[in-house]
Amino acid sequence: MPIAPENRELSPYTGWTREHWERSADRLLLAVRPYASPGRGLVNLPGARPSWSGPRSDGLEGYARTWLLAAFRVAGAQGGDPHGHLERYAEGLASGTRNPLPSGELDPASPDAWPQPAQVRQAVVESASVALGLRLTRPWLWDTLDDRVRQRAVDWLLPALGPSPVDNNWWLFGLTVAGFLQDAGIETDRAAATIERALERIDQWYLGDGWYSDGPNRSFDHYNAWALHFYPVLHAHLAGDQDLLARYGPRLHAQLDAHSRLFDADGAPMPYGRSLTYRFAAAAAPWLGALTGHTPLTHGATRRLASGTLKYFLDRPGGEGATDAAGLLTLGWHGPYPPVIQHYSGPASPYWAAKGYLGLLLPPEHPAWTAVEEPLPAETEDATRTLGPPGLLIQSTAADGLVRLHNHGSNNHVGGGKDEDPCYARFAYSTRTGPTSEGVPDNHFGLLSQGASTTRGPAVPLGNGPGWAASLSEPRPGPPGVRIVSATLAHGRAEVRAHLVVGAVAGTPVRQTGWAVTPGRTAQLHPVHGYAGEACQLTAGSTLFGPRSQVQALHGVTGSAPSLFVALASLTAEPDPGPVHTLADIEVDGHAVRVTWLDGTAWRLVLDPTSPTLHRGEGG
Repeated sequence: MPIAPENRELSPYTGWTREHWERSADRLLLAVRPYASPGRGLVNLPGARPSWSGPRSDGLEGYARTWLLAAFRVAGAQGGDPHGHLERYAEGLASGTRNPLPSGELDPASPDAWPQPAQVRQAVVESASVALGLRLTRPWLWDTLDDRVRQRAVDWLLPALGPSPVDNNWWLFGLTVAGFLQDAGIETDRAAATIERALERIDQWYLGDGWYSDGPNRSFDHYNAWALHFYPVLHAHLAGDQDLLARYGPRLHAQLDAHSRLFDADGAPMPYGRSLTYRFAAAAAPWLGALTGHTPLTHGATRRLASGTLKYFLDRPGGEGATDAAGLLTLGWHGPYPPVIQHYSGPASPYWAAKGYLGLLLPPEHPAWTAVEEPLPAETEDATRTLGPPGLLIQSTAADGLVRLHNHGSNNHVGGGKDEDPCYARFAYSTRTGPTSEGVPDNHFGLLSQGASTTRGPAVPLGNGPGWAASLSEPRPGPPGVRIVSATLAHGRAEVRAHLVVGAVAGTPVRQTGWAVTPGRTAQLHPVHGYAGEACQLTAGSTLFGPRSQVQALHGVTGSAPSLFVALASLTAEPDPGPVHTLADIEVDGHAVRVTWLDGTAWRLVLDPTSPTLHRGEGG
């Protein structure tokens, strides 16, 4: 299918219009058709690695997630369906819910039957996509089905109304199923109870300023955009529940102010957190803000962000996009990249990216489609933005459109029991680098023993403010009682990285690493205090951006008292950048660091082990 002509008058930044969204959706849907089971109940995409739920569950995932994309496409066209998507998915619904054994278990003889949510918990996840698609297309599909098919579908969906088997965003899958059943007038009392229970649970994880933790931990990532705001706000909108929308809409509004700053000028969302293979699902939240009116973004900025990230993955220079030669979304980022794939991910998992097509629910005449594109925050000026609840610091530079994220509060307690997840444990991430998945960890500070570095351990926020953030961690495995107080100050492209090591034996080696870069990016790391000698260059292995990367590193040793280590770092895509040490004047006195930036602004940071402080314009 040919790509639509670009329109640089309407979309001066991306050239893309609604036609590109519709055509790309159709192209993704047509590409999966050859992999449907005989009755179209499963979509069995190729791939050597099944998820831990097994191939049958993966086939259901293929149906459910591509069905959600088809639902956005058809509902957005008010039932228009030139490629016959609805007919195929209606047939799959009928065959997928047919012929369960009397015990309710899966009939292995059926090539189409879906695993039951009561037996396979991944089916609970997929039930949300099935139900949301049915809700969006109800006039054109559900209302036309045979009563027997509808009853089988309801019987299959009902187990999702029980308590969530996983204590995180999974509570919202039951909410989404309940929303559809409520609309259809089925089990309305039970559905209402499910919705209330789910919202009550996620409210316990809301920390303010639009940020939820994904469960009872400190896991902050794109799940805020494609799950924790997506499901409750969309449900409230579809239900016409103004009270619920007034409760959750402002939270979305607050989160979008930060979320929009996590996108590079080239369209890339920030690669941090889990499930990165969902890619342009990160555009779901900006579209949802436009759909409900709960957004700080202009209509032109909304489409520029969303089209930018969709184009980044589907229309990359050189053809190295998110789809393979058959047009199928791969498990990875640009292309296949196994290190960022979770155990629960199967060949069809990337199609949760369908959420990024939420904007198709806006009619063609909506201003989000007709307004002229406006620039992203990363394109307008150098900026830092501190996100208090998650303990994150965003840093962007307009000259290259590059965005960096400094992490002083997000952790992960999900992921197969790994002690450290590279997508959560690094001190910094960017839209064009890392993280390394093996070998030398990038953007890391740790103690060394026989050449191996300790891991960071969970980051506990200690404080933050304009242009800075700090955290406390206990290195693992490390000597008992050792703590590291860490702080980042950012200005322009420069970063001051300070670490106070408390409780370590004198003479303990330490290492600070910088950005893991591939060609086209320049990383610098300059010693200021506590390190011996200049930075050395290390080979760091593969990242999302290439099979080989380079990392700079500084080395030092602790003294007999709490030891302070300070470095200046920089990452830029500008050609021939000047030395990073010229970007700031830094003086160290005990545990105090005085930083004077090039524009004359000065800050004094005191790394107290319990409560770091930063004051502006004070002496050293």
